[in-house]
Amino acid sequence: MTSDAIVRAAACLQGTVRRTPLELNDTLSRKFDCQVWLKREDLQVVRSYKLRGAFHKMAGLSEQERQAGIVCASAGNHAQGVAYACRHLGIRGYIFMPVTTPRQKIDKVATFGGTWSEIVLTGDTFDDAFASAQAFCETRQSVFIHPFDDPQVIAGQGTVGLEIWEDSVVPPDFLFVPIGGGGLAAGVSTYFADVSPATAIVGVEPAGAAAMKTSLRNGYNTTLDEIDRFVDGAAVRRVGDLNFAICRQRLYDLVLIPEGKVCSTILKLYNEEAIVVEPAGALSVAALELYRPHIRGKTVVCIISGGNNDISRTEEIRERALLYEGLKHYFIIRFPQRAGALKEFVVEVLGPDDDIVQFEYIKKNNRESGPALIGIECKQPGQLERLQSSLRQRHFNFEYLNGNSDLLRFLV
Repeated sequence: MTSDAIVRAAACLQGTVRRTPLELNDTLSRKFDCQVWLKREDLQVVRSYKLRGAFHKMAGLSEQERQAGIVCASAGNHAQGVAYACRHLGIRGYIFMPVTTPRQKIDKVATFGGTWSEIVLTGDTFDDAFASAQAFCETRQSVFIHPFDDPQVIAGQGTVGLEIWEDSVVPPDFLFVPIGGGGLAAGVSTYFADVSPATAIVGVEPAGAAAMKTSLRNGYNTTLDEIDRFVDGAAVRRVGDLNFAICRQRLYDLVLIPEGKVCSTILKLYNEEAIVVEPAGALSVAALELYRPHIRGKTVVCIISGGNNDISRTEEIRERALLYEGLKHYFIIRFPQRAGALKEFVVEVLGPDDDIVQFEYIKKNNRESGPALIGIECKQPGQLERLQSSLRQRHFNFEYLNGNSDLLRFLV
């Protein structure tokens, strides 16, 4: 993988892939006392950078390979990029997606592909769909379009770095790149290693799917047993082998972002900047807080990798953000079954700015106390100790649920 390969990819993509803007963001620049530039891949034709790698790979197929058609597996952005390329290059494609894929994403893939792509829903997870796609591909002797572990795909993703370099006023000091399978980070770091080796390339992964971080720590590409799939555009159990080899050499650092922090960043970008990002698209901006002392006075670029956010996830995003910020607390409180117990809790335990947002209770006449599930939303963080202290002083028997993710997900 060389910067020359990325230059050739850029020539191939010209006129098809949108050259997305590199925008100076005043709000983030003031907040972190530096210049923060956003590379807006959320404004790409398919609202993510994935089109670059898929189109470049498919444009390079021979006539015989085109006639045989292509196959891919994806739960989202890669599928949209492949579908778009199928229609514009006139290549028949079969796109395997999990049965659990939201209807919104399925419809978008169908729209981009038109009559040139066929969607095959199979399995409950991406891994199931991936296995089915590869078996189907072997049977038909078609070309498999890998979402990240392919030199031509990496070169296509690397054109994001080429555009950043060409549009930068000065060489960036830091460049924050989201990492899922590692294709984008491998491509961007390859280009910058030649044109601006002093630029620190910082990879950013979701904490619940730290495949690259784990692999770097172990010294070999490692498959994770389990992952949190919430940051779906960057949640993979294993990164690409080629991508790992490149990132191992060229990343300056790699940081992990809690899923709650990702959610908080999504909401802030929307509320403050009217920018709609998907969870993976928020990773790079979320990482700025961790680097605050290092980026002061510097020039920083964050790649907004995608904006395909399903509106049906808004409540979950808000819930995770409030929990992460310490603004929402869940308790199981065992109320004594006597008149006035609930009134005592409301008047004596809750503060004037505390809001009960969930209350579930069934009276059990044959018991001395009855458990109630209570959700409390606070105006300011740091109120947990006060709430717990008040509960203890008034001899309420309670259990705090926020730290018990499995029980909380079951109950809420």
